[in-house]
Amino acid sequence: MVSTHRSQARGTRPPVEFDPYDYGFQEDPYPVYARLRAQDPLHHDPRHDVWVLTRHEDVLAALRDDATYSSAMGVTLDKSAWGPHAHTVMSFLAMDPPRHQRLRSLVSRAFTPRRVRGLESHIQVLTEQYFDDVLHGDLDWVADFAARLPMDVICELLGVPAEHRDRLRGLADLVVHREDGVHDVPEAAIAASFELVASYEELVASRRREPGDDLTTALLAAEIDGDRLTDQEVIAFLFLMVVAGNETTTKLLGNGLFHLTAHPDQHAAVWADPELVPRWVEETLRFDTSSQLLARHLKADVALHGRVAPAGSKLLVAIGSANRDERVFSRADEYDVHRDPDEVARLISFGGGRHFCLGAHLARLEARVALTELVRRTATVEVDRDRARRVHSTNVRGFASLPITVGER
Repeated sequence: MVSTHRSQARGTRPPVEFDPYDYGFQEDPYPVYARLRAQDPLHHDPRHDVWVLTRHEDVLAALRDDATYSSAMGVTLDKSAWGPHAHTVMSFLAMDPPRHQRLRSLVSRAFTPRRVRGLESHIQVLTEQYFDDVLHGDLDWVADFAARLPMDVICELLGVPAEHRDRLRGLADLVVHREDGVHDVPEAAIAASFELVASYEELVASRRREPGDDLTTALLAAEIDGDRLTDQEVIAFLFLMVVAGNETTTKLLGNGLFHLTAHPDQHAAVWADPELVPRWVEETLRFDTSSQLLARHLKADVALHGRVAPAGSKLLVAIGSANRDERVFSRADEYDVHRDPDEVARLISFGGGRHFCLGAHLARLEARVALTELVRRTATVEVDRDRARRVHSTNVRGFASLPITVGER
């Protein structure tokens, strides 16, 4: 006790504890991020033997440098999901060039901006149908809407039959959930992953027999100079779409409503002017992004801030921290839908470089359509913050349940 007191008296501070599996950290990681940015921007966590980058400049550089910061071993901290097999469920997200370039190019032939734009009317219709059913009085914003819309949109895009969508949604939730005290992929998540893959195998086989007007069929037909995707490559991309694409958009919708309603003046401003909805979406992406941490495998030593992370190490790029870096964003810890657009343009919620999220436009489109319709239909929205329940995950941040009360216009 005496030595601790003397150490603090000399102005030194105790080391920062970083444990992404800790439920307390998952409830609010931002104070830990802030201390790491200030005290230890290239941090080593001996518990999990992982390095962590937290400043915007360093995170952005890492995302753009795939020669040093390799994705080929996977993108999560979990040991059982780490290794050369990671691409079997994470597709090109867990690849480096030239393999990454080949697969992404082929996928892009099918998953085109035109195909995404063509979904807007469908997203609008789905949103209206859900709101007709649930947007009355009390509801759970996540269970009744935010978890359902993105899954329906992706399943419609991929050609998944309507009767299978609820089951896939439940499996996707299990894949990202992390149990308290379990520092790896839980058994339930592994079982859910196998079940999802089996479902996609059936879907791909059915489209081989009977092509349709959907993305799965387009992926099977995509070709560049005679090169085509294998069935396993298509299945891995479907897994990535349903898990990453669905989960992150669900969390964006929940985070957006949670944070805006905490600021009555901004809440009133958006409800008075729906043209602010896109800015609401972007500030949510900056302030509390769905994807918080991405893993990389170091192919060379990284020397930064007086420390060296050696080649062969596992490193996490803390996107959630980078988006709160006070070196880039004024009043970084304040939520502000009126934030300078030049600042907002520097958010890195969808990554950067070769791995910039292929589904970024779709996520923004879904959020804009859904939240604009919410503003149009309601006079007020109140969030029961005491009953809100978070998802526990080392990568994804958001809500499993968000009870709200709406006042209809």
